[in-house]
Amino acid sequence: MRRADAVTVAVVQDAPVLMDLERSVDRVIEHLAEAVGQGAELVVFPEAFLSGYPRGLGFGAVVGSRRREGRLDWGRYWRSAVEVPSPAIDRLAAAVAQAHAYVVLGVIERADHGGQGTLYGTTLYFGPEGQLLGRHRKLKPTGSERLIWGEGDGSTLTVVDTPFGPVGGLICWENYMPLARAAMYDKGVSLYVAPTADDRDTWQATLQHIACEGRCFVLGANQYVTKTMYPDDLACAADLAEAPDELCRGGSAIVGPLGQYVRGPLYHAAGLLVATLDLTELEQARFDFDVTGHYARPDVFTLHVNEEPRRNVVRH
Repeated sequence: MRRADAVTVAVVQDAPVLMDLERSVDRVIEHLAEAVGQGAELVVFPEAFLSGYPRGLGFGAVVGSRRREGRLDWGRYWRSAVEVPSPAIDRLAAAVAQAHAYVVLGVIERADHGGQGTLYGTTLYFGPEGQLLGRHRKLKPTGSERLIWGEGDGSTLTVVDTPFGPVGGLICWENYMPLARAAMYDKGVSLYVAPTADDRDTWQATLQHIACEGRCFVLGANQYVTKTMYPDDLACAADLAEAPDELCRGGSAIVGPLGQYVRGPLYHAAGLLVATLDLTELEQARFDFDVTGHYARPDVFTLHVNEEPRRNVVRH
């Protein structure tokens, strides 16, 4: 595939309509149209944009017991997740085809095999004809996420080849897993996507470190969320009583391959970051550091990656 020398990218910072799949799909389509209207060829959405990162909710769970109210909210959250394939995916695919752009979208995915109660934090990759090119399921949910999301396996360490280079990445704190990053670098990622729910100052250091370490462009997408965006009829609404009005301040950013900010970080507002990236900067950056090339020591360090799908029932 002939490589372009430049690409226009867009990073979306906003919140979905929590626990409402159809209205959240509407929001994706609106943002996609806005981004493409500004020339974007690659559009990146935050973690869990369909249909929400339930920040602050405990789902009625403590060690040793679960309350009925939490089960009610969990059921609502489960029903708002997206199946792959499904009518919601078909709607998204049609919108992507109309926009004729590559799209990276964070979703809560309902299991498509077995485990009928299991959800996954997933990144979906769409091509410009609307085709679903791949998905990545979060390998290790963090903290209380482990109660509501299952673990992905190595079969979804997805990297997509595009005219502007390989696109791939990890979700939120997966980016703190050095071996997971090494596996992605080995796939040649040039445009590294890092959808997240982390709005701390230290997350910016992570985005810049990955850019320097991988000598890649990093597109960090986060949500902007306020308490007023939550449904007012949640069974566990009291969980948010002491929470601040601004639940997630954002922090989306586009970072160049030497760690410099290209756009952002954007805080305290929803918005769209758009930038045209000079892809010739990639080889320039790798002149003195190529993490899987001349700066590697395979005689000392070797990583083995299991990319086989894992099943608890195997039929012959």
